[in-house]
Amino acid sequence: MEPIVYDNVEDPAELDVQELAEFYSAQGHRAPSDSEKLRSMVQNSFCVVTARQYGRLIGFARGLTDGVIGQLAECKLDAGFQGPAAVTRKDGRVEHDQSGIAMEMARRVLNAFRDRGVEQVHVLAYGTEVDFCEELGFKPVGGMVALQLDLTADVPAATMTS
Repeated sequence: MEPIVYDNVEDPAELDVQELAEFYSAQGHRAPSDSEKLRSMVQNSFCVVTARQYGRLIGFARGLTDGVIGQLAECKLDAGFQGPAAVTRKDGRVEHDQSGIAMEMARRVLNAFRDRGVEQVHVLAYGTEVDFCEELGFKPVGGMVALQLDLTADVPAATMTS
C-alpha cells in the first residue's frame, strides 16, 4: 500500500480548489457553492494541511487565528480511510481514525499554532468527533453553547426596548 503523504501547504493560493470541491462533494460535505468563495476560504486560512495517497486528496485540515486564539476550523477524512467503527461515514467527519491520518493532520495544524505563539485553540465537534478532539487534548468547556448564524438568510433587525 502506498504511504500517506502529508503536506503543510505553504501557499494556500496554490491549492486546487476544484479538487477540494470534489473532495467535499465525495464526503457529502457542504462547501461554498462559488469557487471564488472556496478559494477565499482557503487563502484566508492560517494553516492548511493535506493528506494524499497515490496523489489523491484523502484528508484536509485547516486552522484560523488572530495570533492569540486559534480555531481548528476543520479536519476532514475520506470515509474509505476511517476504520470499521465509523458510524455515519458522511460529511468527512472523523469518526474512527484507525490509521491516524486525521490525527497527524490535526497535530500539524496545532503545531503551526504553537509555533506562531497562539495561546488557545477552539474547535466545534459533533458526535464521534468529540472523542477525536479529546484524544488531541481538547476539553469540553462548561456552560458553552455553540451558536451559528447563516448570513445567506436575512439577519433579523435589532429590536429596541425602552
